[in-house]
Amino acid sequence: MGFLWTLLELLLAFIIIALFALLSAIFIEASRRSYNHTHVEAPAIFEDPNSLKQVPCPHVSDPAEKYISLIIPAFNEEHRLPGALEETMNYLEQRAAKDKSFSYEVVIVDDGSSDGTKKAAFNFVRKYTVDNVRVILLGRNHGKGEAIRKGMLHSRGELLLMLDADGATKVNDLEKLENQIHAFARKEYHSGDSAASDSSIKISDIPIAAFGSRAHLEEKALATRKWYRNFLMKGFHLVVVLTAGPGIRDTQCGFKMFTRAAARKLFTNIRLKRWCFDVELVFLCKWFGIPMIEISVNWSEIPGSKVNPLSIPNMLWELALMSFGYRTRMWKIFN
Repeated sequence: MGFLWTLLELLLAFIIIALFALLSAIFIEASRRSYNHTHVEAPAIFEDPNSLKQVPCPHVSDPAEKYISLIIPAFNEEHRLPGALEETMNYLEQRAAKDKSFSYEVVIVDDGSSDGTKKAAFNFVRKYTVDNVRVILLGRNHGKGEAIRKGMLHSRGELLLMLDADGATKVNDLEKLENQIHAFARKEYHSGDSAASDSSIKISDIPIAAFGSRAHLEEKALATRKWYRNFLMKGFHLVVVLTAGPGIRDTQCGFKMFTRAAARKLFTNIRLKRWCFDVELVFLCKWFGIPMIEISVNWSEIPGSKVNPLSIPNMLWELALMSFGYRTRMWKIFN
């Protein structure tokens, strides 16, 4: 009996030490990210591969120069990126040919790839010019959230769309998000006698976020998706509600559009670098009172996903960091 008590005491001591170590690690990392500019201010360099000259690098705080920016994070995507980019560019070129007021840019953020992603991306810059396609090289792998953040911060669009490099969502679905943003702006900001109905107000000045959603496909996905992805999805949904609150059914769809005003507020504050940055976006939208519109989009699972069972600990770690950072007010939100 004494031996059993000794084991229980040792186990309890181990649990206490492990919890203390975990809380200490969360505190240290949250503190390190309390001022989150160290991983942002590394210069973003746009290079024209035809002339080898650098072009001026814009910032989201500058006035918009294009109607829409598409931000594509890419990590070891040499095989999937070219096909998705070809489809994207065909759509954008056709739309620009029909509507002379439509201007666009595609910003590809190479998140420290070790394959031919950089070469594949620069091939499109050569073909479509550096004014329409630009590449940011992060140098080393930071994570999807950081890659998208970097692209958002250095884009020129009135509207800014993030989309995945695999082409899982058809690019023409951006019109669903775009139309809903314009409709919401007309309804909420251009009606009645409010000051916001001033015709000089542009869509880029109105903070709105539109979230592409696969929630309508959930039943089919449960039947066809691998078991560990279903487990991850269900568990993640629960943790998301506990962390950021209800409101968005599918936070993880990689197809989201923001007005320039919304992107300026959100992406100068976001701190999570990998999978859970989407949850932080929801949290920050609620904090700033930015309207969130959830819109069903077409989506198909493309082989080669980076999500696997090993992603679970990283997701939980980021959500713990986020919860601790904001609840303790260690992470200050700048307007």
